[in-house]
Amino acid sequence: MTARSAPASLRIRILFGEDTMLGPGKVDLLEHIGRTGSIAAAGRAMNMSYKRAWLLVENMNAAFREPLVASARGGKAGGGAHLTATGQAVLALYRNMEITVAKAGAPQVAALAALLRDIPDGK
Repeated sequence: MTARSAPASLRIRILFGEDTMLGPGKVDLLEHIGRTGSIAAAGRAMNMSYKRAWLLVENMNAAFREPLVASARGGKAGGGAHLTATGQAVLALYRNMEITVAKAGAPQVAALAALLRDIPDGK
């Protein structure tokens, strides 16, 4: 596959001031938590340590007015995590924005891709 034949895509990173950011990694983590019901399982699915996943969740929860993820410790009841209504809204808004931006930017991405040099893989 050459650079020109590789699919081009946009990745969105939103900066809220200097210290707060929402991007593909955090949103993917939210999506995995929603699917698995577990911060640990979401981290494993993304080849991320539990500590890293937990730190990202804490960061997101602190940044928004309401937490995005609610969690309960393990034990007899089993623990786990789930997206709050705000977490579900943030995930949906971000995913919808990805679709909108991809459609709007498609002509420019294609034009940029057409300007790439053909370089064989590994060379």
